[in-house]
Amino acid sequence: MSTVLETEEHQALRAAVAALGKRYGRDYMTSVVRDGAHPRELWTEAAKLGYLGVNLPEEYGGGGGGLAELSIVLEELGAAGSPLLMMVVSPAICGTVIARFGTEAQKRQWLPGLADGSLTMAFGITEPDAGSNSHRITTTARRDGSGADADWLLTGRKVFVSGVDIADATLIVGRTEDARSGRLKPCLFIVPRDVPGFGRSQIDMELQAPEKQFELVLDDVRLPADALVGDEDAGLLQLFAGLNPERVMTAAFGIGMGRYALARAVDYARTRQVWKEPIGSHQAIAHPLAQAHIELELARLMMQKAARLYDDGDDIGAGEAANMAKYAAGEACVKAVDQAVHTLGGNGLTREYGLASLITAARVARIAPVSREMILNYVSHQSLGLPKSY
Repeated sequence: MSTVLETEEHQALRAAVAALGKRYGRDYMTSVVRDGAHPRELWTEAAKLGYLGVNLPEEYGGGGGGLAELSIVLEELGAAGSPLLMMVVSPAICGTVIARFGTEAQKRQWLPGLADGSLTMAFGITEPDAGSNSHRITTTARRDGSGADADWLLTGRKVFVSGVDIADATLIVGRTEDARSGRLKPCLFIVPRDVPGFGRSQIDMELQAPEKQFELVLDDVRLPADALVGDEDAGLLQLFAGLNPERVMTAAFGIGMGRYALARAVDYARTRQVWKEPIGSHQAIAHPLAQAHIELELARLMMQKAARLYDDGDDIGAGEAANMAKYAAGEACVKAVDQAVHTLGGNGLTREYGLASLITAARVARIAPVSREMILNYVSHQSLGLPKSY
């Protein structure tokens, strides 16, 4: 894929991460899934090379870059067949929120570990009856006493929370009552994994991935006053400071997966010979692959735009671009995987070629962390100014 719009530093980062990914590859990730393990070796090596914390501030052990750099890392690992989903959660969402809004003590406690991979943080927003609709979230936090030093009591449920089993803490989206209006507003809390009242159960998924999904139950979880991240009155600003990076990184995840599938299909079409010429010489095979390549390139351009806007501090512009990038990448990923499997025919469904498992995985890019329909709602309302139906 073309990199002419990237700096020399970005191109060098892309090449270095691609080399790392190639050393692990799809076989490594498949074996990790088969053994019910986690990709600790790749995670640890990526961390030592500075890739996991490339977006975090230098004064806390990070690389001092931004989403532009972090998205390159995830895309290239995905293109090699070994993406690290927890990069979307730990450094991108949680690391960004803490770096932007956390207290000095929170930054010193968490950012160095998130940067060097020794600490991992999960993120819990989705609820059984609310999805990711922040206005319907029922997980609530209330003060146990009066004064700024009073403990918080957190109660509620979350679903589809990735990696809670390996996370040292989970950044939970709850709601607190505004003393002036009485309305509930979103707030973010750091919940340590072993705190009393914090229960988890694994969700049985068809998806083949090393990262497990969990349902969480918070039953009057007692947290100290300093578990709150940022200003209690900032609300949605802090929440979307994490959700926009999530969308950009999900786009990177989808683009990387699509590139991996497309590369396998192109290699197959170039060498598979049924008649006189390889099947890739036939337009019925070649043109759909070319279309998949174009759509992945276009999605990457929007992802780069979103990352640049976010890194430049344009939260509103980044919100629109990040949603568009996630939508484009999800669609491009699904089409690329589908066409790759179809190109290989029966071989596309074998374990030997390793593409069939991507059919389910590719759907994730359309569904999570926000569905394509909700993105279309966002664009129709925010970009086009059309009225809401809800």
